Amino acid sequence: MAQQAVRLAAVGDLHVKKTSQGTLAPLFASVNDRADVLLLCGDLTDYGLPEETQILVKELVSTVRVPIVAVLGNHDFESGHQGDVCRMLTDAGVKVLDGEAVEIAGIGFAGVKGFPGGFGRGTLGAWGEPGVKQFVQYAIDEAMKLESALARLRTAQRVALLHYSPIRDTVEGEPHEIFPYLGTSRLEEPLNRYPVNVVFHGHAHHGALEGRTAKGTPVFNVAMPLLLQKFPDRPPFRVFEIPTASGAAQRRPDDAPEPARVLENG
Repeated sequence: MAQQAVRLAAVGDLHVKKTSQGTLAPLFASVNDRADVLLLCGDLTDYGLPEETQILVKELVSTVRVPIVAVLGNHDFESGHQGDVCRMLTDAGVKVLDGEAVEIAGIGFAGVKGFPGGFGRGTLGAWGEPGVKQFVQYAIDEAMKLESALARLRTAQRVALLHYSPIRDTVEGEPHEIFPYLGTSRLEEPLNRYPVNVVFHGHAHHGALEGRTAKGTPVFNVAMPLLLQKFPDRPPFRVFEIPTASGAAQRRPDDAPEPARVLENG
């Protein structure tokens, strides 16, 4: 019988350090029992070092038995070894997305790191000094990569994976002064043009658990520090269910996907 639904375990901001050996195995082991796919929303390492990545890879390979999809975060870029981080994860079988799309178990995944820039009327515009224009252009480029990945998906059920937030709602709880550094509405624009079932991101360690885009798509902040704070008695990841065979067979790729259903908070 065809699988009726796919369970997704989502978490970000693992911040693996050189001293993290053995600390993530219990988390990853519990994922195997609860989900069909593991989603990692950036800041997988603390300083973006190959040594940190090696520890993460060892934990993943020795423990996780389900497919893994990931995006990098700003911490993974810190030391200038983001290419090595990506290569090492890819060699270990992790699907690292940077403007790409992948299909697993009938679900389409599109992913990109994203970038800061502010939300709504506070979104930084490309005006004035060259440095400002370069900053804004980077944000635009990330949004365009996300749009390109979303446009390539041909599945009825679709998921977007980010590190930075595409909406203001899920950064509420952080100091207002740093809102512009936690994401940008430019990332929301592709999501409104190419609807998905659900969006996952990290980065906002003290933000809100969930919000919605202007068109009603659910957005979940799955930063591990936030999940540890909100659900201290549970493993720090959230589990969601997306239907596949049941109902999805009658849906076209251009139909608006139905929202993912929250199964548990760990």
